[in-house]
Amino acid sequence: MSYRNKTYVAFASEDIHLYRMMEAWRDNAKIDFDFFDAHDLFISRDTSRPETIKRNLRERMKNAKQIVLLGSTSAKKKGGDGTSFLAHEVELAIEFSLPVVIANTDGDRNVDRGFIPAPFLDADYYTLSVSFQPAIIKHALDKYAAGFASSSNQGPHYYKPSIYEGLGL
Repeated sequence: MSYRNKTYVAFASEDIHLYRMMEAWRDNAKIDFDFFDAHDLFISRDTSRPETIKRNLRERMKNAKQIVLLGSTSAKKKGGDGTSFLAHEVELAIEFSLPVVIANTDGDRNVDRGFIPAPFLDADYYTLSVSFQPAIIKHALDKYAAGFASSSNQGPHYYKPSIYEGLGL
């Protein structure tokens, strides 16, 4: 088994601009946000066959210790359609029992079931919904993801306002 030290960011293709924003946060010395991106591994070309892309996605996720899913209506739709690459990523997250932070792209701080792909909801999978902000995403990766494996929680969760307040948000 490979060494799991990466953060996998899953998103619908419509939300790629938000993924690029996360990369900008990571690269900005004035923002305390960093992640070891699993997308840097096993690169697929746009002309790769779907089987090759899915195989590469599996290899990337084998190196992941946690996932940030950019939560949106597109992510819910594609993540639950059973055929898209995002649906494959959702299936792998459940198969590998990876902690999943849902970053609500509309800034919502609560659980938004309209943004969570059906397989997570159907499995009563323990996820954590946060707003799309670097400080709270970092906090979730440091706290929730670290305790995920030993938790008996199920279903979607969110942080109380006091956590946001403590982070100055």
